[in-house]
Amino acid sequence: MISVLDQIKQWSTIVSDSGDFKSTTEFHSQDATTNPSLILEATKNPHYDYLINSAIEYVKSKEILLEKRIELAADKLLVNFGAGILKFVPGRVSVEIASTWEGIQAAKILEKEGIQCNMTLIFSLVQAVACAEAGVTIISPYAGRILDWYTKNTNKTYKPSEDPGVISVTNIYNYYKKHGYKTSVMGASFRNTGEIEELAGCDFLTISPKLLSKLKNSYKKIERKLSPDTAHRYLEPKTTYDEKTFKWKLNEDPMATEKLSEGIRQFAKDGRTLMFMLRQRLIRDATIVNENTELFGQTFQEVEVPS
Repeated sequence: MISVLDQIKQWSTIVSDSGDFKSTTEFHSQDATTNPSLILEATKNPHYDYLINSAIEYVKSKEILLEKRIELAADKLLVNFGAGILKFVPGRVSVEIASTWEGIQAAKILEKEGIQCNMTLIFSLVQAVACAEAGVTIISPYAGRILDWYTKNTNKTYKPSEDPGVISVTNIYNYYKKHGYKTSVMGASFRNTGEIEELAGCDFLTISPKLLSKLKNSYKKIERKLSPDTAHRYLEPKTTYDEKTFKWKLNEDPMATEKLSEGIRQFAKDGRTLMFMLRQRLIRDATIVNENTELFGQTFQEVEVPS
């Protein structure tokens, strides 16, 4: 019998959700995704010190102010990780954008310019509909974070088939297939393998290395759960939203509203922490060169990471 992972690969494209791009080779993932939080986690792995060193060296010779130097180093570090991923998963690079109304409208423009967008932090059908109408390449509905919210606020436990996150992704998938949208659905943010098995057949599934390992070492027969052939049973009529209606519908969904804003805050915080780490490296290296820690007219100071 083949593994659960290999069975799912028959129906879905498997994506490695990690800043550790070498994990893609272990599980033979066809694609990879990452974000500020995953990049920050990957920088704690000494194996990737050379990427940080490369970013620091890149900005050392730039005669620019400290804050600009830090921003440039952060950009270079992200590019380094992206280039590293491309060595294992070749192809196009897409841009992740949070699925606010403004983010969706930005993606609509970018797609027209040939820049493929992955709309992230999807917690509701409202967001998914707006993304499809904007013609984006792919969306990432977050199954696990939806489960987190319901578990916390209802004090209930859910079996995979009743998991609110699984139900949300399933509804979005069926809506897209029934109404003929070309936008792909990539289930994301999983908390257990049961969620993944319940979404077998989704266009893409982006999965952490830990859960990929569990699926790889699990041997049991599973069934395809999602398919364009069964999506016609979905009853939700086709609809569109203007900005006012979109924001009102989103506001009426406390889970989606809370998780969207929380997700943006967390990504922003991890981005700031990443820049703080680069700041400290630049200060340290400058101190070695000049005990007065003064470079290009600026005095470097130890600072606390912003919250």
